[in-house]
Amino acid sequence: MKKIIQLIILVSACFINNINAQQDTIKLKREARSFVREGNKLYNKQKFNEASIAYRKALGKDTKYDKASYNYGNALYQGKKFKEAVSQYELTTKTAKTKAEKAEAYHNIGNAMMEQKQYQQAVDAYKNALRNNPNDDETRYNLAVAQKKAEKQKQQNKNDKNKDKKNQQNKDQKKDQDQKNKDQNKDKKEGDDKDDKKKQDPKNQDPKKDQNKKDKQKQKPQPGKMTPEQMKQLLESLNNEEKKTQKKMNVKKSKGRKIKQEKDW
Repeated sequence: MKKIIQLIILVSACFINNINAQQDTIKLKREARSFVREGNKLYNKQKFNEASIAYRKALGKDTKYDKASYNYGNALYQGKKFKEAVSQYELTTKTAKTKAEKAEAYHNIGNAMMEQKQYQQAVDAYKNALRNNPNDDETRYNLAVAQKKAEKQKQQNKNDKNKDKKNQQNKDQKKDQDQKNKDQNKDKKEGDDKDDKKKQDPKNQDPKKDQNKKDKQKQKPQPGKMTPEQMKQLLESLNNEEKKTQKKMNVKKSKGRKIKQEKDW
């Protein structure tokens, strides 16, 4: 009997705890709805930042509240916080209960991607929206626009890549040419230095050239000095003059000399 009473008490406690948990959950959901209604009022007044705060509070009470996450994404989008908005729309695609709700979330993801010029991601989002709601003409139109922009962006990226590649090739060619010119100038300078050293080295000088240079220096008369050849010629000229003078003197002496005769004893 005692065991039965204990079992009844245990079951009752579990039941009460379960009821309390359900009541807490209901309470949190009511509070979340209250914050969503507050956010909607602020959103309609275009007070998007304040609306974002209210929706965020709603998600704090109920993280799986798909309407709160979707409306929070819209408020972020209107505040031009497109990247953060995408995160909320993606959350909605996971928590949405109907295909129509998923389609709307994917449609808005496409719009946010378009604002960020991420056109290929926008194309993917619009396609997902149409998979969930094939009859949405607005999404189909946006998809066509996104596809054109994505193709144009792809071509532009290709052109930019080719341009960057060409610019890099030109830079590499210029660098190679500059290095080549630098090497040539270095080789020329080294060659000139070797020639200068070779000329200055006595071992590399031409003996004949040096001898000719010395002979020319000897033959070249210096101011106030006479060459040996000139000295020789001068001496010979003086000797000749001296001989002529001596001869004349001898003639004069001959003419003036008395003839020696024998004495008359």
